[in-house]
Amino acid sequence: MTDPFFQPTSGMDLPRFAGIATFMRLPYVPFDHPRIGDVQIGLFGLPFDGGTSNRPGPRHGPRQMRDLSTMIRAEHPVTRLRPFEAARCADLGDAAPNPVEVNDTLDRFTAFARRLKSQGIRPLAAGGDHLCTLPMLRGIAAEAPLGLVHFDSHTDLFPAYFGGKTLTHGNPFRAAVDEGLLDPKRMIQIGIRGTQYDSADRDFAKAHGIRIVTIEEMFARGIPDVMAEARDIVGTRPTYMSYDIDFVDPSVAPGTGTPEWGGPNAFQAMQVVRECAGMNIAGGDLVEVSPPVDPTGGTAWLAVSLMFEMLCVMVTAL
Repeated sequence: MTDPFFQPTSGMDLPRFAGIATFMRLPYVPFDHPRIGDVQIGLFGLPFDGGTSNRPGPRHGPRQMRDLSTMIRAEHPVTRLRPFEAARCADLGDAAPNPVEVNDTLDRFTAFARRLKSQGIRPLAAGGDHLCTLPMLRGIAAEAPLGLVHFDSHTDLFPAYFGGKTLTHGNPFRAAVDEGLLDPKRMIQIGIRGTQYDSADRDFAKAHGIRIVTIEEMFARGIPDVMAEARDIVGTRPTYMSYDIDFVDPSVAPGTGTPEWGGPNAFQAMQVVRECAGMNIAGGDLVEVSPPVDPTGGTAWLAVSLMFEMLCVMVTAL
């Protein structure tokens, strides 16, 4: 039986422009709430962009995405799936960052993810820059490495900048492989494109068996064929889904810090997630939405629409 507490507020009961914004109009259930133990999928923000190497701004992403997510309704238009009836979902608030210290923020976000793991809650996070994915993996993949489906225009497998040790949004997945959080043989990165400094990321991928699908290959083969390969690579074991909004062409989603031309349109951006149906998605995130670059909210609206698509895939794995 559907639990009425976990149903989002309907636009038939309260206009979408009214009320306090939560992700998809779900109930706000922080860790000290009496119903926290009933949550199956938790939506929350990771408001941090201290790992950006170019234009800052994704720290403001979760707030704008919450606001735009009030436009999400209860039923998927194609599958007719009603995810809020299929799983108990809630807005858990934001993980609290240290706005001026990268490593402390990573520790704080890792602790947040571990609490989710201990409660049996699958995470669906809104970033924040892509470095925010690393502490999520540290929190939920400590027992066994996960597979990865990664939509992006960049591999994020680069070494640290200037020969240093400080992590950025350019190397969370390199660090995750090095730390044993991801199984490189069960990783696929889709949509990769753009000019490069060198081939250090591709060399790392080749050495570890990480599958990279360039945007040229994706368009040449077609999305269904590429995603069939993705399903084969990750198999039925737990897998993380990470979606960088710069996977999408900047003519469609300009609100991001490191855009690359030649990406998919909005429909194709949703199609790749729909083709993940059947995967065992243990958690996911949508990152790199930068409101200062697109204050109109178009990028954020696409981003939360993609989060809804991700949620629909996640509920089928419960």
